[in-house]
Amino acid sequence: MMTNPRFSITVVGAGIVGIATAAVLAEAGHTVTVIDRSGIAEETSKGNAAAFAFSDIMPLASPKIMAKAPKWLLDPLGPLSIRPSYLPRLTPWLWQFWKASMPSRFEASISAQSALMRIAETEMMALVGRAGIETMVRHDGSLELYESEAELKAAEQGWRRRADAGIAFEHVRGERLAELQPGLSRQFVAGTFVPGWKTVSDPHSFALALWSYAERLGAVFVRDEVIAIETGGRGPSVRLGNGTSRQSDRVILCAGAWSARLLEPLTRLRIPLETERGYNTTLPPDAFPLNRQLIFGSHGFVITPLETGIRVGGAVELAGLDLPPNYARSKTMLEKAARFLPGLSTCGGTEWMGFRPSMPDSLPVVGVLPGNPSILLGFGNGHLGLTQSAAMGRLLTDLVDDRPPAIDIDALRPDRF
Repeated sequence: MMTNPRFSITVVGAGIVGIATAAVLAEAGHTVTVIDRSGIAEETSKGNAAAFAFSDIMPLASPKIMAKAPKWLLDPLGPLSIRPSYLPRLTPWLWQFWKASMPSRFEASISAQSALMRIAETEMMALVGRAGIETMVRHDGSLELYESEAELKAAEQGWRRRADAGIAFEHVRGERLAELQPGLSRQFVAGTFVPGWKTVSDPHSFALALWSYAERLGAVFVRDEVIAIETGGRGPSVRLGNGTSRQSDRVILCAGAWSARLLEPLTRLRIPLETERGYNTTLPPDAFPLNRQLIFGSHGFVITPLETGIRVGGAVELAGLDLPPNYARSKTMLEKAARFLPGLSTCGGTEWMGFRPSMPDSLPVVGVLPGNPSILLGFGNGHLGLTQSAAMGRLLTDLVDDRPPAIDIDALRPDRF
């Protein structure tokens, strides 16, 4: 009986996608080393909104968003903002974003995202079970809130698309709305409850627990900065900040928003990867009796109950990796949260900002680097990194093992732009 060869694999990046990928690779018997300059889930994956958003199949780029964007962009603290100084550098990405919002591309993105989300849920729940960390997953559903019937009606097309994808939901009002989340402001007249939506008890703790599982299977972590990925000789290698190099059979790039910088010297291919900066404030656990994650879609943020506190955050700021944070954005969301939940205590919070790796069509990059099959790419999940991490691990392991991927990944290929 033929068996797949076992490889030595270097995973660049110890965010949640890199961790899940390492775990699935280790399960398959590969020798896995994960390298990151900061530690296990110490950057973007440390402070995310903690959601398994398996029903979030609608891409950010859409005809609807193009109609809203001009109004949003006029508000520097609104749901979507662009730093004026960053606009010239962002222009090529915005051009691709505009093309991705065209009806045919929009439909293709929904189809690809729906397929990815189906395996995302299956793979994540299975991986959670194998790792023995089921108690870290909450099955409370989510509640998206609307300030008018007109706002709910405007969202109906998206909910119809979710229904077509087999996603269960319930539009609620009155007593049912109050039952799902007591203490809401009276300005909310309706909501949509998604029972299959899940959250984790704390994203950093969850990532550390998943890494512990990968480590038990033999995965090894090295804390150092990857300066470059190099090819030639017996296989690819990574050059580290300490002056040494590590050679392996395969290198998998899962460095999130930093991935494009490592790719630039390696290939002529230019992948339009940008940075969605996400801001949040985590309040003490007793700040409000929150039953489940609340989603304020028209304001671009969520409020999530964690074992470590109440997290208020979200929105999109396109400003790259180098400009200083603008914590006025987190303060604005917190002020809104206090109006939306009149009993919310806003004292004692901790502010945070993370870099989401964003592609114009809201789909990640999964595939081999064109011209070099020993280097694989797995990044660009935007705000869905936690949600899609186990699926990314499965697809990348399929490629390493030379198996047909679990889904058609043509829409995710690195050279699709």
